[in-house]
Amino acid sequence: MRHLNQIASVFGAAAFGLLLLTGCEGGDLYSVDNPDWISQKIDSIENAKGTPEEEVLEGMNEDVYTVGNTDFTSGWWASFSKYYQIPDGEKWNAVFNLNINPNDNTYYKNFALVITNDIDRGGNGYTEYGAFRYDFTNDSVKYNSQWGGHLFFKFSESNLPLSPVDNADANIQKMGGKVTLTVDRTDPSAFSIKITNGVVTKTYKQPYALPNLNPDPANTTIRCFIVPEGSYINFLESNIEPIGGYTSALDKNPLSMELQNVPDEVDMGTTLEDAVANISAVVTFEEGVVKTVPAAELLFTAIPNMNEVGEKTLVVIYNKTFKGENASTPIVASAKFRVVNPIASIKVTQAPANNRYYYYSSVATELATDRSLAFDPTGLEVTATYVDGTTGIVNNGKLNFSRVPAVAGNHEVTITTENGKTATVEVSVAESKCTAVTPYPTTLGPADCSGGWWSEHTDNINVPVGETYAVSLTNYSSMAGNWNNFVVVLRSADNATEYGVLRADNYGWGIGYDACAHEGTQGDWATWLAAMNGAKVKVYITNCGNSTADVQVEMNGTDGALYTQYYLGVNNVNMYDFNFAFTIDGCHLVFE
Repeated sequence: MRHLNQIASVFGAAAFGLLLLTGCEGGDLYSVDNPDWISQKIDSIENAKGTPEEEVLEGMNEDVYTVGNTDFTSGWWASFSKYYQIPDGEKWNAVFNLNINPNDNTYYKNFALVITNDIDRGGNGYTEYGAFRYDFTNDSVKYNSQWGGHLFFKFSESNLPLSPVDNADANIQKMGGKVTLTVDRTDPSAFSIKITNGVVTKTYKQPYALPNLNPDPANTTIRCFIVPEGSYINFLESNIEPIGGYTSALDKNPLSMELQNVPDEVDMGTTLEDAVANISAVVTFEEGVVKTVPAAELLFTAIPNMNEVGEKTLVVIYNKTFKGENASTPIVASAKFRVVNPIASIKVTQAPANNRYYYYSSVATELATDRSLAFDPTGLEVTATYVDGTTGIVNNGKLNFSRVPAVAGNHEVTITTENGKTATVEVSVAESKCTAVTPYPTTLGPADCSGGWWSEHTDNINVPVGETYAVSLTNYSSMAGNWNNFVVVLRSADNATEYGVLRADNYGWGIGYDACAHEGTQGDWATWLAAMNGAKVKVYITNCGNSTADVQVEMNGTDGALYTQYYLGVNNVNMYDFNFAFTIDGCHLVFE
């Protein structure tokens, strides 16, 4: 990264006049040339050589952009391509360069094609047909190569089956290079996918059409997008114009940037380089192309300098085009942070408002090892003594708290500052009392399981602090998809706030869902789904008293097997306004 510790005291408008300066490579701020970049094409990764049998694709258009971090650091479900909508009866062809990390042979670090209904990812009614990853694995892990309620491994083939040992197989390197992806809906009685780079080919040939998962039955369009993991993609061409339009291959100037991970406070004595090490910038270029730029490619200046306590203005400059050439007009962003005296010690000066927590154990949590509860800092006051002798209350958001064991008794919570100073506070844990309740109405959804998503709900039932309510029901399913079973909704009494929407197939969403630990023993989805039509189900909902909630489920299938799942630690819960209800999606529920 590049940075300046100080600048001239006369900054004002002259600060942004820095943008007009030039300098030598690696020396001053930057040098600005003005190449004829408009006529140049983007320098992508060298394309893999095609074979004589390579298909000639028609109607292709340039669509040049990058998906994923080019240092191979993108995790799963972190970077996404554009949306490509495929109407019934049409075919989508896409061409892109897949860049596999040459130093990582983890078999699943390539990309997945995700197929959904025609709704934005995470939107109301968003539903996935499934995900189809490029790798193809042996029997021991085969179901990890694709998943979802409408993609089945038996219809997949590959000329390069992997046999990963300790999650690695060197053959993953053969998947890199220029890839052609085809999603084919032209046959009214079939659906197929083909992914090939001329060396590795994976296909999916389903002998029947996809069902329509759109809320509007007249809309038969599906959507596709691509998700890399531990790799990145240089998109090149598509025959279907994506939402947002094509992106040309011409180089692009930066237009604006948004800074990420700017620290609120920095201890006195921290260098500017260390202070900005985790900062990145989301840069928007011409034609709406977006790229995340790391600190190493940015220029940083702190005003005033870092040698005094107080508020600082961080000025950040970026001067590269999308191709990495010198930009004709560099861009600037700024942010505020404070240089503060380091904390010498902390102590608790006001106990938290809630110091008694609750848990409930069922068959569903027998395999939940090291189960714990989150500490609730509501009402907690921690006072710091700084190295200069001054004191002040620390924002709880700047403190870390140890977890609380889900074991009855008193437990000590360790409070830790960013520079490692600690204090403790005590909380108690008790086992929750369980009460059986019956929702109203006692039947939900048409008996033929034709009820649509969110079309019917039971009344809300309030769960007091520390209580566990148990609901028994019989679940009938249309068996069209894993999601066509009971759904538990955790929410406020006025229905305005959804803490969590939790499905029977161990998936959910809501303002508290991301924090929860969830696991299920459904195993093979097809077997489980068949067993859910007539399954006897028991659901336990616990108000844990720490602004979180737990949901545990026992599902006795019609095949005689017991299936379980849990959602532990759904957070952002108002424990004095915590309610649950059931809703349906292609299912019929009978409560006892």
